[in-house]
Amino acid sequence: MPFTPSWRTPWQFFPAKLLKRLGRHGLWREQIRLLKLSAEAKRRLEWFIFYEQQAKNVSLTCRHFHIAPKTFYKWQKRFVETNLRTLEDHSKAPQKTRQPMITPLQEQRIVALRKQHIRWGKMKLCTIYQEAYGEPVSSWKIQYTVKKYRLYYNPAKTEKLAKARQRNQAKKRITELHRQPFPGFLIALDAIVKYGYGFKRYILTAIDAASKIAFARMYTAKSSRNAADFLKRIVYLLDDSVLNAQHDNGSEFHKEFIEACQKLKINQYWSRIRTPQDNAINERFNRTLQEEFIALGHFSPNPEIFNRDLTDWLVEYNFKRPHQTLGYQTPWAYYQKAAKVLPMSPS
Repeated sequence: MPFTPSWRTPWQFFPAKLLKRLGRHGLWREQIRLLKLSAEAKRRLEWFIFYEQQAKNVSLTCRHFHIAPKTFYKWQKRFVETNLRTLEDHSKAPQKTRQPMITPLQEQRIVALRKQHIRWGKMKLCTIYQEAYGEPVSSWKIQYTVKKYRLYYNPAKTEKLAKARQRNQAKKRITELHRQPFPGFLIALDAIVKYGYGFKRYILTAIDAASKIAFARMYTAKSSRNAADFLKRIVYLLDDSVLNAQHDNGSEFHKEFIEACQKLKINQYWSRIRTPQDNAINERFNRTLQEEFIALGHFSPNPEIFNRDLTDWLVEYNFKRPHQTLGYQTPWAYYQKAAKVLPMSPS
């Protein structure tokens, strides 16, 4: 007998006795467990269960779960009790992605050359391509075509090695970290880019999530080597007590920066793509730096001059400026209460 889809709602598939025993809210929890939805979806479901149990009092619900009314109404509009998947986050991936700038004719030529010289690398094939067809081609286009058509001497072995490399480079997201409220447990890093006539400067910033001790330094290049240098400075500032580092997916936090983290035994955690709230604490410090220092006429494209003036401001920020989130203590005063005395040398 062929299967005919049922029009019935999800809870009608549960036996009547089970429905009566669990109740409407218990059935929601059972459904979300069977659907294996995320912890965020389960948390949002609890909002609406509590909301209904408290006579649909929005203010009480928001206070109980420490959420903004705007957030509650946003998810209330999305929530459909017959489809609990509506409690999941929507995809934040770009709808339009960059397309490869390679023509079919170029692909055809590269495939022919690669098959003829299966053991030659992309740079050699670049040279041969230009000699054969009288036009240059980038090594990236050759690499893209080789990967697309799996034009390897030993495809199975190459694929196996690529998968192993991908597993080794799997990024740990900051949402996986269970935060602890003590100095040095987590530092958040970011970069500010400043443009001008004939120059481009990068200000790397870092802040300790617990004590709010912060550090910043200008560089002329956004390289992993400079990021590694910056990391060593903030680690020294915090008396070599840093356990975890959080940052975005920028190129400066790869290569030599990863090597520096491994050498210093610091765990790396990456922010989710297009999710600035993952690194809200550093975003706020960046704003403070720009409003209370740069915007007041202290910017200079000369790193030596800028870093000298910035050091004076950082001393004031860490030692004299009261912070609301610390109960109007200074970061240094908070740190002294929570950890041993550390050497302060931001130069």
